[in-house]
Amino acid sequence: MDVDADRIEVQDRADRAIFSGNVVARQGNMTMNSARLTVAYTNSNGVNVERLEAAGGVTLRTPTETAQGNFAIYDVDRRIVTMIGGVHLTQGSNRVQGGRLVLDLNSHRAVMDGGGGGSGGRVSGRFTVPQNRQQTSTPATPSGNRN
Repeated sequence: MDVDADRIEVQDRADRAIFSGNVVARQGNMTMNSARLTVAYTNSNGVNVERLEAAGGVTLRTPTETAQGNFAIYDVDRRIVTMIGGVHLTQGSNRVQGGRLVLDLNSHRAVMDGGGGGSGGRVSGRFTVPQNRQQTSTPATPSGNRN
């Protein structure tokens, strides 16, 4: 995992690091941007990142989707991201918004619920449905005698 920020504060006794200011965290093909990021880790046999907690205009990007919200928690071992607070998920031209999004990076399953957070407890979305091609047909020719 790579993290860039304007500032870092390492709290070794608490096994965490706090990044602030234009934070960009990258892991594989996923990028998370936020104003602040707390990284919880264990320090046995090297640093092992366990959890990320992002706050302040959080944007999560993968090759197929972009999610935005106020806060995000990423459980690194389980590969589950939970975003809360005015969440918007975009996949191509499809858009869904709600209060909470749980994104399982292993199964590529996304679950959105109202969860409060300014969404009125509801989920709403706009989906692109491809138009069916209009079938062209030729008029039927009557059978029978022709003069």
